[in-house]
Amino acid sequence: MTSGPDAVPAPRIRRRERSRLVRLVRLWRTRDPRGFREKVRYKMLRDHRALVVTFADKAAVRGYVAEVVGERYLPRVYTIVDDPAALRDVELPAAYVVKPTHGSGAAIVVSDSAPPDARLPTDPGSWVYRHVRPGFADREDVVGICRGWLAQLYGQGPNREWVYGQVPRRILVEELLVGVDGEVPADHKFFVFHGRCHFVQVDGGRFGRRTQDFFRPDWERLPLSGGPPWAEPEPAKPAGLTEMIAVAERLGAETDFVRVDLYDLDGRVVVGELTSFPAGGDSPFDPESFDEEFGRPWTVPRRYR
Repeated sequence: MTSGPDAVPAPRIRRRERSRLVRLVRLWRTRDPRGFREKVRYKMLRDHRALVVTFADKAAVRGYVAEVVGERYLPRVYTIVDDPAALRDVELPAAYVVKPTHGSGAAIVVSDSAPPDARLPTDPGSWVYRHVRPGFADREDVVGICRGWLAQLYGQGPNREWVYGQVPRRILVEELLVGVDGEVPADHKFFVFHGRCHFVQVDGGRFGRRTQDFFRPDWERLPLSGGPPWAEPEPAKPAGLTEMIAVAERLGAETDFVRVDLYDLDGRVVVGELTSFPAGGDSPFDPESFDEEFGRPWTVPRRYR
């Protein structure tokens, strides 16, 4: 981190999370995982490979994607900075996305299609998605929000996602991905177990009425809810689904499980992110039986190497 007036204080890990006893208790509780949630927690506690850290780092994962499937599947990057103050001097297009590299669930999306009354959060520590028009994305406000992001150690929930503490805290600015209608496209999340895709989650309406649907790879809709309502009408099968599954499976070939998030932009498939620990091991399933079904194709290793 930098020193001086723009310095970001280093976040601290709570004493309880540094306790060897707490870790031993969690290891014992997850020793024989059954459903999907238990297996995610098992992986969180035991899989400390460098590959998992690469997946969690939104900057470093770009190199992995480029090597495995090619740079054409990556969104364009405008800049990556260690110090948010450097954003003051970066020339950006009218539409772009700003996000932290060391976590998930936070972004500033700037474009003319944002709601006219949308504004940036006033709390610089707000870890949220926000879509605003260029006129309401004052650069000093953006710098302040980014500084608040870098001051936070992400993934410190009840299950503690240790991996984010290993990721350099930086700010990434990249192209805004839009569909043919000019809107933010649906996010397709591919659940890949041992190199094979078994389920697809489709999230729509991120900045409006959010919807969520689940499918099998052959696009059979599952009677499953993860919280948000189902989309009506049912989401159409992506034209690039075959390519998307192939990309997801190649990216997940080196690990027991990873969720690969992809976008289908009128024939262009783009990687969003790779997630090893969805919802920090607390994914909701309604009906609850799907927790077991999602865990069935996943055989966790006795030891990660």
